[in-house]
Amino acid sequence: MNMQLQWHEKFKVLINNRWLVLVCATWVQSCAGVGYLFGSISPVIKSAMGYDQRQVAFLGVAKDLGDSVGFVAGSLCEVLPIWVILLIGVVQNFVGYGLVWLVIAGVLPALPLWVLCLALFVGTNGETYFNTAALVSCVQNFPKSRGPVVGILKGFAGLSGAILTQIYLMINFPNESSLIFMVAVGPTIVVIALMFIVRPVGGHKQVKPSDNSSFFFTYSVCLILAIYLLAVLVIEDLVDVSQAIITLFAVILILLILLPVIIPIRLVFFSGPRPPAEDSLLSEAQKQEACKSEQDVNEIILSEVEDEKPPEVDSLPASERQKRIAHLQAKLFQAAAEGAVRRRKGPRRGEDFTLMQALRKADFWLIFFSLVLASGSGLTVIDNFGQICESLGYNDTTKYVSMISVWNFLGRVGGGYFSELVIRKYAYPRPVTMAVVQVIMAIGLFYYSMGWPGEIYVLTVLIGLGCHC
Repeated sequence: MNMQLQWHEKFKVLINNRWLVLVCATWVQSCAGVGYLFGSISPVIKSAMGYDQRQVAFLGVAKDLGDSVGFVAGSLCEVLPIWVILLIGVVQNFVGYGLVWLVIAGVLPALPLWVLCLALFVGTNGETYFNTAALVSCVQNFPKSRGPVVGILKGFAGLSGAILTQIYLMINFPNESSLIFMVAVGPTIVVIALMFIVRPVGGHKQVKPSDNSSFFFTYSVCLILAIYLLAVLVIEDLVDVSQAIITLFAVILILLILLPVIIPIRLVFFSGPRPPAEDSLLSEAQKQEACKSEQDVNEIILSEVEDEKPPEVDSLPASERQKRIAHLQAKLFQAAAEGAVRRRKGPRRGEDFTLMQALRKADFWLIFFSLVLASGSGLTVIDNFGQICESLGYNDTTKYVSMISVWNFLGRVGGGYFSELVIRKYAYPRPVTMAVVQVIMAIGLFYYSMGWPGEIYVLTVLIGLGCHC
């Protein structure tokens, strides 16, 4: 009986473990980037509906708008539970892409172009709800490791195109329009299964000794997954592979995606004893109130140190600077105890902002316009990659769309890691890394425009690495 109670308690701790939330969020993201499959879907729509390239471009614009309008998802995330946000995304994805599939498969009569544009907008906009729910949950659970967490999650979103393509090949659907059917149904099943696990959890959220090894294991799995997918795509491109081998490839792929669940299982079931609050959900109101007062004081002190610190302190030697700051902190703690220190009105950089607080900051708009102006070239290539492959004489466009998805995965994961390294070790701002990836994409576009040998492979690698990092 005691053993059953012990396992029951451990299972409750596992469900509320922040690493399990991160792993499940990566699974959600693994099917949340269906917009990257547009390069494979658009030739099917083009041939079935008899569209020209201009009409396909309209569909691409509708898809991009759906993928970019995340304001509604972000606003709703502040007032609705995470599972509701995920459910809204599921409904939009299923209805939008489901309608497109019904038209392409001939179940419904041909609809006007604007209806298909609207359906693609609605379906792809569902991704923004998946992304918002996963990112908000995990950034709140890992406040000191935001760069790596965001890089991993966005990386899996970029990889989703390759993952869904391999599963599509494994199932061996009778016609190409079934890829659209899988895009409508696959994410629906996965997200509904996980929507009550992906959420912010309470407990210990600071950096722990086990975090380094856990992130190292996660990065290792990401690297192995990318290498494996690239190897599979190259083999399928060079050799006529049987259906049994394709099924084996897909099964191994699914096992690799599931592999990171080892981390929370090890932390909960096979690690030494820890304080109960470290990884558990704080459900008792008394615990919340006890922690809140101490947290409030610490936030006030950290905020006031920056306000009261003399400018010359930053230029002092490290030892002297630490002494001066420690002395100032002691004075502020005393003042806080006497009620003389008041909380500053707004959060600082790196702290949590509400949507309205962020909209009033120049930093937000700088990042916003940087992304708007910088991501268009790479996005245009990805949207039209199916037509680019066909124009160069490559008939099976899904393999090359999958390749660009894999390189995009590596670029996103690496972008999260190196941007954090640039900030913490060299104290450069994140836009420096944005500038670097723009140079990488410019090289790829220049190589393609010159028509040099192997242009499709160079374009795949460089655009994949640079786009959306």
